[in-house]
Amino acid sequence: MSRKILLFTMLIVFAISSTVLVAQLPVTNDYKSPFVDVVKSIRASVVNIKVEYTNKLGSGNIPLNQDFFKFFFPQPFKAPQQERKAVAMGSGFIFKQDGRKVFIITNNHVAEAGKNGTITITLADKAKYEAEIVGLDPDSDLAVLKIKVDKGEKVTIAPLGDSDKIEIGDWAIAIGNPFGQLGLERTVTVGVISAKGRSNLHFGSKSPIFQNYIQTDAAINPGNSGGPLVDIKGEVIGVNSAITSTSGGNIGIGFAIPINLAKKVVNDLITEGKVKRAYLGIYLQNITSDLRKSFELDEVAGVLVTKVVKETPAEKAGLKNGDVITEFNNHKVEDVSKFMIMVAGSEIGKKIPLKIIRDKKEKTLEVKLVERTDDILAKGGNVTKENTEWLGLKVESLNGDFVQKYKIEADKGVVITQIKEDTPAANSNLSIGDVIIEINQQPVNDIADYKEIISQLKKNNPEIILFYVKAKNGTYRFVPVNLQ
Repeated sequence: MSRKILLFTMLIVFAISSTVLVAQLPVTNDYKSPFVDVVKSIRASVVNIKVEYTNKLGSGNIPLNQDFFKFFFPQPFKAPQQERKAVAMGSGFIFKQDGRKVFIITNNHVAEAGKNGTITITLADKAKYEAEIVGLDPDSDLAVLKIKVDKGEKVTIAPLGDSDKIEIGDWAIAIGNPFGQLGLERTVTVGVISAKGRSNLHFGSKSPIFQNYIQTDAAINPGNSGGPLVDIKGEVIGVNSAITSTSGGNIGIGFAIPINLAKKVVNDLITEGKVKRAYLGIYLQNITSDLRKSFELDEVAGVLVTKVVKETPAEKAGLKNGDVITEFNNHKVEDVSKFMIMVAGSEIGKKIPLKIIRDKKEKTLEVKLVERTDDILAKGGNVTKENTEWLGLKVESLNGDFVQKYKIEADKGVVITQIKEDTPAANSNLSIGDVIIEINQQPVNDIADYKEIISQLKKNNPEIILFYVKAKNGTYRFVPVNLQ
């Protein structure tokens, strides 16, 4: 009798264990992967993007008419300018259709070379169309392309989800065209959301200013850029954009731009041809543990105002150096990167409450934001990174995030954070991470000196400019930049 009871008990335990095991597996009731239906519904919305363009090499005419160069090169010479055909491959996805016009989201770094070339879109049914650039936004690394499909051509539109609702640990499905030259169209990889709100990431010269990345371990490889990151409901929650890798391939650390950030960008690009962003007019830094203690704050959150630019909404609202901004428009401020996005995406011309801590007391101000324009930035600098652009260079002050992150050692100058392609700087030997100490033998102590020298040089219109820089490895060198 006891043997029968033991056997019966073992059968019950086995049945329960099997049920629990099945419940834990990512399968449906009929033992199929739940990702099958998701992929079926959205895979055809993913397109292959091929960009063909001409890449210029060399520096053309080099008038060596300065004493420094005459010593080495008594006779001016002409370096032949070379051109090379180049091809870039990437991904995108269809998110809107208006009659025969079909709109595609992708990355700026995928599409921008198409300004000087052609962009070919291949749909799921192998139909090919030449694309037109609707708009590019390097500050977020997003772009919108447009094609005009044949009459009767059916396309699949990817539904856009809500990236604010995702949780760490949620399923994430990446679809794209890795290693496009191999013909691996619409590859599907699966993982989870590893983290949210990643920022201050550096991906080379094309690192966007506005960063709030979703991190995922779903495999993202070269060519996946611009493809959708999808949730278990089949809705797009992000635009696959970049990876961190020690080998150049996937190691389980990929990044996607949240779709909620992308929605405003792509809408502005379609309706305005550019992204309209709001401007406040302050320099900022993150709150650290030491700063929390110094200002007697409750937590390591908020942003510290280090400078208020004159004649800006910030000054008119009464913000002062040393203020700690804790809330913006009734939303908690966590750090500089998220605050930048909050401000940039706010309604222009509307009064917005700003909660601050000043002299250890809480206070609420009202600020009316204006549109962020190139003219404003030229006068006041970039409000958060204190950088400016010239000759294809973007630089940052030595107290910025870039210097801290990459442990660059220098007591004066400005650091190069970005170098744009097909610019005088790109055709020189300047490198990201170089600290500019002198320009044409004029000392550069800080951003203010840098801007003043730029202003003078623009008036004089020289043919060549001599930079004196400290490299990342600690060596010093002179670098000529040809403007012709």
